Amino acid sequence: MSQKLEVWQRGPLPNIIPVLQPVAHALLQAREEINEYLDGFPVELLWIKVARMASVGFHLQHLSGVLDRVFTYARSESLTEFQFEQLREEGTDSVEGFTVGQLVKRFDLQVDLALEQIKNTDEATLADFRGIRRAGLPSTVIGLLFHAAEHTMRHVGQLMVTAAVVKSMN
Repeated sequence: MSQKLEVWQRGPLPNIIPVLQPVAHALLQAREEINEYLDGFPVELLWIKVARMASVGFHLQHLSGVLDRVFTYARSESLTEFQFEQLREEGTDSVEGFTVGQLVKRFDLQVDLALEQIKNTDEATLADFRGIRRAGLPSTVIGLLFHAAEHTMRHVGQLMVTAAVVKSMN
């Protein structure tokens, strides 16, 4: 019985500089896990919180939103009103207006956009200063991209545990 290799074990991804391969691998791994784990996940469980922790729906919204925001900062751009609107939506405990499939598709699209940006990132800019939020908190292009990867994987883990617990309760 052959076991499916994780993304990083499948080798380098084309058109991505070596130093950013781990970022791309992590985002692709997250996408695969979310798509596999949430296949058939019931929409009525999407907003259930366990032990007052974030719901699966929150994690899905947050995963997409953070990728969008952090990659915006990496481009040295300000957030748009639409991005602020999405940020305000995160954690809105309501099934109305969202399906599991829509939220997963939104995350998939955000990963695609992130990968395209990674492919177009000039290695010479990785140490460039990037201010975060209105306060201009200090970071760099590489710092933001790596944070996006680790933050994504952290929330994928939380999402998977929450989904398993909510499914076992119902």
